[in-house]
Amino acid sequence: MSLTRVLINGSMGRMGQESVIAVSEDTELELVAQTDLGDNLSESISQSNAQVVVDFTTAFSALKNTVSIIESGARPVIGTSGLLPEEIAELQVLCTKHKLGGIIAPNFAIGAVLMMKYSQDAAKYFPHAEVIELHHDGKVDAPSGTAIKTANLLAESRSSVPQKIADKEIISGARGANAENIRVHSVRLPGLVAHQEVIFGGQSQTLTIRHDSIHRDSFMPGVCLACKKVMDLNKLVYGLEHLL
Repeated sequence: MSLTRVLINGSMGRMGQESVIAVSEDTELELVAQTDLGDNLSESISQSNAQVVVDFTTAFSALKNTVSIIESGARPVIGTSGLLPEEIAELQVLCTKHKLGGIIAPNFAIGAVLMMKYSQDAAKYFPHAEVIELHHDGKVDAPSGTAIKTANLLAESRSSVPQKIADKEIISGARGANAENIRVHSVRLPGLVAHQEVIFGGQSQTLTIRHDSIHRDSFMPGVCLACKKVMDLNKLVYGLEHLL
């Protein structure tokens, strides 16, 4: 069986370094190149004959990098957050045009995907919900991609939209962001990695569904899975749940 040839872009970053280790240790994958800031990504893809490119860089460069990956004939596995919905749609069109599979995932932790799935199920019975996401203080975007996707899933799933109660914020932002009438709160502190809880409220009861990534290697089983699964796709999907 031939191995899937993988290039890691952003290999000097913390997630990139974990990806290098994970891909190197996976018996079905072959690490063929590593690139970072200042490298020519398109040239490296061509020289290494990479089939898949894992990108953990910055929101500023994510769109440009993904376009370069697709136009170079490789399949993108994008873990960089910050891409806008219209940018994702643009990339999906480009992948379809080139008949390439790919994935953009707000979270590669399989437990986080299950947290979102269970929360979506719970929203059918508990329409009142708020999302609290907690990340390390080096994360520049807020709310996280996982929180935004969770809010979208909750909005799709709940059977009714709770009647809006006017918020009187003594300090602006105290009630968090409003994503499809779901409040989302972002915490940024040293010592954290990636955590999220969804709190549901009902008559005389609450339900909390929470996921915690204790170390960045928690994302690696999902990254390696994605590197293999995109070889069988002919379109770009958003979210790891499409590969499970």
